[in-house]
Amino acid sequence: MAEANAAQQGNALKASDNPRESAERLARPLIRLANAWGISTSYIDQLGTYVEIRDEVLVTVLQALGVDASTDEAITTALEDRRKYEHELLAPPTIVKFLGTPKSVQLHVFGTDPRVTLILEDGSEFTGEFGELAFQAESDDVNIYTLSLNDDIPAGYHTLTFTDSKRTISCALLCAPARIPVPQAVQDQQRWGWMAQMYSVRSAGSWGVGDYGDLRMLASEAAAKSGADFMLINPIHASAPITPLEPSPYLPESRRFLNVTYIRPQDIPEFEELGERDLATVRDLHDRVAVNNTNPDPIDINAAWDAKRTALEIIFRQKRSAEREAAFAEFRRAAGDDLRAFALWCVAFEVWGAPWEEGVDWFSTTNRDSPEIAQLEQDHADLYEFACWLQWIAAEQVSAAQQAAKDSGMALGLMQDMAVGVHTYGSDVWWSPERFAVGTVTVGCPPDFYNQQGQDWGQPPFDPNYMESTGYTVYRDMVHNMFAHAGAIRIDHVLGLFRLWWIPAGEGPRGGAYVRYNYEAMLAVLTLEASRVNGMVIGEDLGTVPKYVSKVLADHGVLGTVVEWFARVDDSPTAGDPYAMPSTYRKYALASVTTHDLPPTAGYLQYEHVKLREQLHLLSEPVDAFMSSAQAEQRAMLDLLVEGGWLNAEAAQGVPGHIEEIVEAMHAMLKDAPSLLLQAALVDGVGETRTQNQPGTSDQYPNWRIPLCDEHGKVVPTDEVFDSPRVMALSKIMNR
Repeated sequence: MAEANAAQQGNALKASDNPRESAERLARPLIRLANAWGISTSYIDQLGTYVEIRDEVLVTVLQALGVDASTDEAITTALEDRRKYEHELLAPPTIVKFLGTPKSVQLHVFGTDPRVTLILEDGSEFTGEFGELAFQAESDDVNIYTLSLNDDIPAGYHTLTFTDSKRTISCALLCAPARIPVPQAVQDQQRWGWMAQMYSVRSAGSWGVGDYGDLRMLASEAAAKSGADFMLINPIHASAPITPLEPSPYLPESRRFLNVTYIRPQDIPEFEELGERDLATVRDLHDRVAVNNTNPDPIDINAAWDAKRTALEIIFRQKRSAEREAAFAEFRRAAGDDLRAFALWCVAFEVWGAPWEEGVDWFSTTNRDSPEIAQLEQDHADLYEFACWLQWIAAEQVSAAQQAAKDSGMALGLMQDMAVGVHTYGSDVWWSPERFAVGTVTVGCPPDFYNQQGQDWGQPPFDPNYMESTGYTVYRDMVHNMFAHAGAIRIDHVLGLFRLWWIPAGEGPRGGAYVRYNYEAMLAVLTLEASRVNGMVIGEDLGTVPKYVSKVLADHGVLGTVVEWFARVDDSPTAGDPYAMPSTYRKYALASVTTHDLPPTAGYLQYEHVKLREQLHLLSEPVDAFMSSAQAEQRAMLDLLVEGGWLNAEAAQGVPGHIEEIVEAMHAMLKDAPSLLLQAALVDGVGETRTQNQPGTSDQYPNWRIPLCDEHGKVVPTDEVFDSPRVMALSKIMNR
């Protein structure tokens, strides 16, 4: 482009030297256009470095948003189109009102005296005074008014209708409490819980993989035997219907529905009604894969699902009682068109093949209106009903696990983890591609200390303009469904409420740009849904997260995240700098020793992360340099533990012989934090050393397939976890 200044592209300067973009850069048409469409043209990384986004990246990201910026002429036209749109916008398509907080909406009206009506969530018209309309000024051919909304509006998802001399439009009004109230049980005292990769914990009844039956037992025994108040589990969003399965729970096919591979067949009521022959077949299928329940090697998720699915087909064919049939019908009615979309995607996947396989083109050649899809539904009605049934059974079993957790004394019960996005070839993208920026960009994050090459998660981002134009309905449905089976939700990469790192194809994780989202709208959804069930929301605000993000979350009652290994004085990103005393941790936070993206603490203390990253070629610096920083980091942690009286000096000087003692000391230190919620990891409880997930890898490492084992490499069964002396010793510390 003629107006591009090559010297400005890809600049990386210390924030203190150049903390913001120059006036000259901000005046460039491409930069103005990008900012008008919510694309940040620069950012400050985790190390405090100022980075400007290259023109080529901005052009591609604009293209993903439906804006042509390929030439100077196209940019000029796009800027004029945007100016005209904003000038003539009668009212924003989504309006957010937090109760107790002033809210004014600017209206651009043709003519005078616009009419405004409010339709409440239940469909009735609000007859009271909900706001004040005032004329502000003339602007060319439109009159500018402001509508100031008051606090008489009840909390809920409402509709505002505006009429001027030329138009009538309807806008979504999200009216929410200003903040999520802290449940009384958490107000009364600090609560703690376990983090568990549920697939990794298996019992004799498992099919080679931890399941919802194991989850029910884990949650119950965690409450009864260890005194825990919640259990954070890996995401249980929907996966593919047949093998080979995607191992990562953070790359689901749909976030609206559940992972049916975790169903326990024996817990389905119809299992008890099976005839002798069918019962023998199901038990034989179980026995074939159950031998793996005590195998410490990576879990064979595909063998497990192949056997279990066959068993589930047998149980599905078993006649259901009238009461059960009515319950199934009600589930399908309530799930509506979303369930139909997912079920038909499953059928297409099974009949026509996995959409990512070579030569399989149904994903790109059909859509929800295609006659081929209507014919598919008719020809394979049994497969369609089976897919719906699986979702019903999964919902029942997750609900049973949550109920068991609460019945056993947990204050919150299950804490479900929300993945950032969905698979490019998933059902959500196929059925509703308009929801996403599909094809030219994926979501990830820029480089930071713990992921020096950055990350590309391979997921298409939500289109913020679609979300805005539809009142965030898709987000509302997802959050509502998650809270139907949980007392709390943890949002992975909560920065995604504010901005997402969009990576153009071929650029790699470094070559992206942040795209801004309407965080107030999504926070309003979270606030409404959590308030309605007395639940909590936790945001994972680690990594390259601006300070204001954590403050905004706290202002709305969303807890942040504190991890001991990351908690340095003044949030220093430099390994070896002093660690912060736990007394300085945020009150409105979930505080823990570690996270699922690090090795268990026993492994971290033995530098498993250094060894693994060298082995997998994930370092952007010599291994000696990375090892040196890891050693400095460990010394700083040990110094703090000794200084605070949580660890004796002898243990700090002989780490290999005092691993368990140091792990316990780190949890004892955690107990001195003021944070509302504290978390211990099951892997730390049993002494596991192996990494569950190594960011930046896929097939190079068996991510999300490591079974729960103790310090000797022996599998720890579900029914023995909370009888383990090591687990109970850690529980005792957490209960002090």
